[in-house]
Amino acid sequence: MKKLFNSILAMSLVIVLGVQQSVQARTVEVEVYGMTCAFCVDSLQRKFDKMQSISNVEISQKQKKIRLQTEDNQPCIESIKKAVLDAGFTPVKITVLADEK
Repeated sequence: MKKLFNSILAMSLVIVLGVQQSVQARTVEVEVYGMTCAFCVDSLQRKFDKMQSISNVEISQKQKKIRLQTEDNQPCIESIKKAVLDAGFTPVKITVLADEK
């Protein structure tokens, strides 16, 4: 009986965590003006690596875009915009993308 209970509890926990993770994730794409070299990419990478609630950062110098995987609605769009500005660049367009899963 105890093994059955533990098994059901473990399955419930996996289901709850899976649902919670899919509900709370979002992708934010930022078009950036002024990103011209590898040092620019490194500067932005370091800036976003320090921010909480960001699980993944992809930066394309060629496309001049940053793609962030964030948790729920944190950080807010204004915080993302401020981080780009503080790094010395101009956020041209910020888009919250539909869930790609």
